Amino acid sequence: MKLPHHRSAVMASRSLLLAVLILLAASATLAQKKNKNQPPPPDPNAQAMPLPPGDEIEHDIGEMLGALQVGNIEEMHKYYADNATFVNSVYGPPIIGWQSWAAGYERQKAAFRGMQIVRRNTLIFPHGDMAWATYQWEFSGIETNGAQYSAHGQTTLVLNRVGSNWLIVHNHTSVDCSSLSDGNQQPAASPNAAPAAPPKQ
Repeated sequence: MKLPHHRSAVMASRSLLLAVLILLAASATLAQKKNKNQPPPPDPNAQAMPLPPGDEIEHDIGEMLGALQVGNIEEMHKYYADNATFVNSVYGPPIIGWQSWAAGYERQKAAFRGMQIVRRNTLIFPHGDMAWATYQWEFSGIETNGAQYSAHGQTTLVLNRVGSNWLIVHNHTSVDCSSLSDGNQQPAASPNAAPAAPPKQ
């Protein structure tokens, strides 16, 4: 028996609608399965796992030296206690306090228009709320007159945990005077009076 044209059109529309609904349901099911295989998005309120003290100090030394190379004294200050002491290989009294050291650094960094510090053989020893780190460094720079300058030496840092941060409370930097590229016995910029040349790491 032949269905009236109107009735067959309605049935065709219903069949098409049913097919569309089946496709939508299948797509939703596939999307749900796909989402189950993907990791959930990170929780913006989740706290990052704290680094072990040695890794945290390693990171902070790298950040501090990066700030030193670009002359960002405010960024460097984040890693030093206000009452930090500084000793270098040039005989003289220690420099006491961040502000005293920073004033010398600002004067000396003007002698260079570019510098690079490479750190090697870092050893870090956390002990409760105190830690010490020691490493070798190689410094190269271009003086404002265009001359090349290089030196190397070693640094020992003493750090104290204050709250959740490690702060440098003492910096002892020694320059190997035989490494100075200009042959002078006195570094052009001492690591403490100005870590600009031999780095005050």
